[in-house]
Amino acid sequence: MTDTPDAPDTAAPDVRPGEKLAAMRAAAPLVQNITNYVAMNVMANALLAAGASPAMVHAREESADFAAIASALTINIGTLSPEWVASMEAAAASATAHGKPWVLDPVAVFATAYRAEVGAQLAGLNPSLIRGNASEILALSGAAAGGKGADAGDAVATAEAGARALSARTGGIVAVTGPVDYVTDGTRGYRIANGHPLMPKVTALGCSLTGICGAFLAAGETPLEDIAAALAFYGLAGERAAQGAGGPGSFAVAFIDELAAVTPEDLAAGARITPA
Repeated sequence: MTDTPDAPDTAAPDVRPGEKLAAMRAAAPLVQNITNYVAMNVMANALLAAGASPAMVHAREESADFAAIASALTINIGTLSPEWVASMEAAAASATAHGKPWVLDPVAVFATAYRAEVGAQLAGLNPSLIRGNASEILALSGAAAGGKGADAGDAVATAEAGARALSARTGGIVAVTGPVDYVTDGTRGYRIANGHPLMPKVTALGCSLTGICGAFLAAGETPLEDIAAALAFYGLAGERAAQGAGGPGSFAVAFIDELAAVTPEDLAAGARITPA
């Protein structure tokens, strides 16, 4: 299969997901990722397969300098330490100062007081996008949340109001991911029904989605629609990978293949995006 940048979109005409995938691949954005140890390899491979260029740069001594030259920055709080938090804050400030989009993934922000504090600090630095599961978004918005480890204990629908409030507070996009994703700019929103139940059975696929979102933001011009397209692309790759998978292990390999194989035409035809 080959990319077709001028492929017409037949699904979600207001989002035009196929065009956005083509634009991301044409730009091949450099995405800096400050992420957890478990996710680094999976995330780098996912970004490469999708058509972006990953950089796993987290040292405090260079994170801000690198954010200035990267196309986008993503920050994942999965494995926290004071040194990493300082690096995250410096990189986020640099990205903002240089007009680069940056994404916050507030992993298990509901689990401990330290995570809640760090999550609130980073959300206060006005990320372009906050992407998390329902429990993470509820907790970050200030509502009660239930979860276990990094897993959600709440339904996406219960976090939609919190997502809109959080978006209004930060000025950025908020995406709640789950069986049917929800993304909002505080006023408008979309639901994205692409995906497969095997996806949460593979470690770091959620973390890797954060990187894909960063890549679409870097290449796009309409952030809400950019993220809707990114979520549909990722979910469609999951659907296709599951068709021949015998379980989570074979699915993980097939998923990387499908991130590379999905064309703009495929996404235009297969994206299930509806206004919300």
